[in-house]
Amino acid sequence: MTAFRATNVLLNETEVRVLGSLVEKDITTPDYYPLSINAVVNACNQKSNRDPVMNLNEEAVRQALHSLNEKGLAGAASTADSRVPKYEHRMQEAFNFTRRETAVLCVLMLRGPQTPGELRGRTERMHRFEDLTDVQATLQKLMTREEPLVKMLPRQPGTKEARYAHLLSGIQASWDAPVAPVQEAVSNSADSERIARLEEEVANLHREISDLKQELAGFRRQFE
Repeated sequence: MTAFRATNVLLNETEVRVLGSLVEKDITTPDYYPLSINAVVNACNQKSNRDPVMNLNEEAVRQALHSLNEKGLAGAASTADSRVPKYEHRMQEAFNFTRRETAVLCVLMLRGPQTPGELRGRTERMHRFEDLTDVQATLQKLMTREEPLVKMLPRQPGTKEARYAHLLSGIQASWDAPVAPVQEAVSNSADSERIARLEEEVANLHREISDLKQELAGFRRQFE
């Protein structure tokens, strides 16, 4: 199923990382934007605010920028005062996002599926949401576009909030799969074993205390 709207072409993970990094730096560090190729590589590979952390080389980033340019999502910036080529995103031209929609989609691109609560905290530098209702309303707008850009995922066991994911890379089969049922069963089994061991240890302690009481009573009788 296709997910990218402007050209009906899905983005791969490198293109998503490059595009998300350009959007983030445009908003959070406007004085250093557009970005040189080295700056784009560093933004893609930074260890903070990225999930997963990647290790892209310059050639991979160049290829992604070339592909994004063909799709109308990023390209070389017109910077006459710079000797080094700079690159910028073109998300606004492609989708006509509001600032809050840009912030939410950017964080989903850079950090993967997240809950509304996580999104509210992690979009703070790009847009300040007053409350979770504001985040949820933004997600709803992205989900109800003519061709949706966001999908709500099945809620994970033991969690109160559902997670949301962007659709620029299409629908991932793993999203609808049961969440680690085997691990959950193993965890429950391990917990049961630990409890059983603790109960046995407590029972042994009770027996030892009872034996000590009997020995102490016998010892006292010797002096009566």
